[in-house]
Amino acid sequence: MATETVTSSSLLKNVTRYEDLKNAPKKSSEEMGKQDFLTLFTAQLQNQNPLDPVKNEAFVAQLAQFSQLEALTNMQDSLDKFVTSMSGERMLNSASLIGKKVAVTDTPTLLSTGGNISGSIDLPEGASGVQVNVVDSQGRLVQELISGPQLPGAMPITWDGKDAANKPAPAGLYRLSATAVVNGKTSNVPVNTLSTVRAIATNPADGSVSVEVDGGKTVLLTDIKRVGI
Repeated sequence: MATETVTSSSLLKNVTRYEDLKNAPKKSSEEMGKQDFLTLFTAQLQNQNPLDPVKNEAFVAQLAQFSQLEALTNMQDSLDKFVTSMSGERMLNSASLIGKKVAVTDTPTLLSTGGNISGSIDLPEGASGVQVNVVDSQGRLVQELISGPQLPGAMPITWDGKDAANKPAPAGLYRLSATAVVNGKTSNVPVNTLSTVRAIATNPADGSVSVEVDGGKTVLLTDIKRVGI
């Protein structure tokens, strides 16, 4: 019976030298992709020991791993495309908010001629008294609104657009701030006012959508809890 002589040169055929690998250009990513896995898998088959070849079970297991890796890679590509398309769709849907009023916390709000500014204050524990200060764009106090005891929940507030002398304030940006006496202690509480949406923007990095309101402030769409007319 004829036998085949296996020499060291035949075993080393197709083996890549260390110097070649060392001088090969490095990839920018440290993660191994499916093409890298396939290259290693093919090299293993080409350079296996003919006297001790890879067993069928190991071959099937590695092939299954490659198939799973390729499926996960394709799934990731599909998810990336889906996220991108959803980001554009959210931006288009959010465009309908332009010109409408949304509740924004502690931001200058535009007062139109003869108009008013509405908002609300969240008081989870209620309050024995609330004071709302209205200041103009220069930081000057325009009006003070004083309210008595309040039940727990949202307290609606409305500034009629008049100053302390009961004269109409000029149109412009005004900020409403509030303090409340809760459990005997006076503390600042946030004021939610209705501001008009002027523009919509999206962040290419994470696909988040933000809205720009009066005064140039930008807030995330997910932070808006109320939309008005």
